[in-house]
Amino acid sequence: QVQLVESGGGLVQAGGSLRLSCASSGLTFSNYAMGWFRQAPGKEREFVAAISSSGGTEYYGDSVKGRFTISRDKASNTVSLQMNSLKPEDTAVYYCAAAWMGRPAVQIGSYDYWGQGTQVTVSS
Repeated sequence: QVQLVESGGGLVQAGGSLRLSCASSGLTFSNYAMGWFRQAPGKEREFVAAISSSGGTEYYGDSVKGRFTISRDKASNTVSLQMNSLKPEDTAVYYCAAAWMGRPAVQIGSYDYWGQGTQVTVSS
């Protein structure tokens, strides 16, 4: 069965950095685009970043462009999200997800599998 397991969340001060990782198993990693979404209390889940199945194309939400970087490692079947210059409004539960290649990677409906989420809290 497919499993996506996030790690790396925590509490950080504004301006700080965190690196999230997502370990995948049970799927052919190279066939899936990988994405990160987040959900703050009382808000809808929103797109953060995605990377194509080949790793050649990256996508970012407007609120994180220039601060966050997504990457993937085919050797370990993991996807990472480097988050720099964090702001209090980045506070949310961050979810890793996998979408079959060729689907629009920025659309939440494209994703077949989801992790359980990891909490990121940015204090002011």
